Amino acid sequence: MSKPVVSTPLCSILHELRTAENSGSYFQPKLRSLKAANPKLKLLDVGSGWGHMGCSLAQALGPAGRVVGVDISPESISHAREVAGRCGLEDRVDFVQGDAYKLPFADNEFDVAHAHQVLAHLERPWDVIAEMVRVTKPGGFVAIREGDLESEIVYPAEPGLLKFHKLIATAMTARGKGGGGADTGRKLLPWALKAGAKRDQITVSYGTWWFDTPEHKDKWAKAMTGQVRDGMVGEIAKKTGLATEEDLEEMATAWEEWAAREDSSLAMMHGEILVEK
Repeated sequence: MSKPVVSTPLCSILHELRTAENSGSYFQPKLRSLKAANPKLKLLDVGSGWGHMGCSLAQALGPAGRVVGVDISPESISHAREVAGRCGLEDRVDFVQGDAYKLPFADNEFDVAHAHQVLAHLERPWDVIAEMVRVTKPGGFVAIREGDLESEIVYPAEPGLLKFHKLIATAMTARGKGGGGADTGRKLLPWALKAGAKRDQITVSYGTWWFDTPEHKDKWAKAMTGQVRDGMVGEIAKKTGLATEEDLEEMATAWEEWAAREDSSLAMMHGEILVEK
């Protein structure tokens, strides 16, 4: 990866919301089929971040399986190892530093290669897909899931939240530089084809995230307010002049008020692909 995604406790808040159950249902039937034939599956989690998804995937694989997470950020790797230790999974999950554009693994090393909410941040996501296919064994598969911010709906649609949506979409698109961005979820199929996969190898699906419980809304709102006050979104806004300090504070306050409401909710579509090898 040309630049790491900023790793902060805000990332951890978002990562804690992701599990194999709520973000991996699209590949679970195929995973169960592989596991029935070979309980000792080896899975690669690309862009493993703070380790929560990798640990959840290890639990889905069962005690005989193994997960290797790879991330460009040394800070993320360190934190992910701590998460694995707290979960008692240090013998089944390992995290290593590496570049998704040049994965530090041999051809055909993994039964499954997985990525979740990673390609949106990259300039050449199709090259990462090609790398994931390279390290996957014949008979295995690549599983990728990405949000599509342009499909987001939020209630109530207060002005501060609409400003936030426009700002983060612009920031993501600028970061992707013609690759990833705010509409990544709908581009997975063309990117897989550009990576060299054949159409009959690819299965496309769409899933949904939604937040309507106090716990989940609070976590989401804290992550979003952090992004505008101290994180990447606020930093980009200030550097580019996309938003003023007053605009950013309006957005943060709007998220706090949204989370406190009994009748508020949010949903977003996610694109999903399986590439069989």
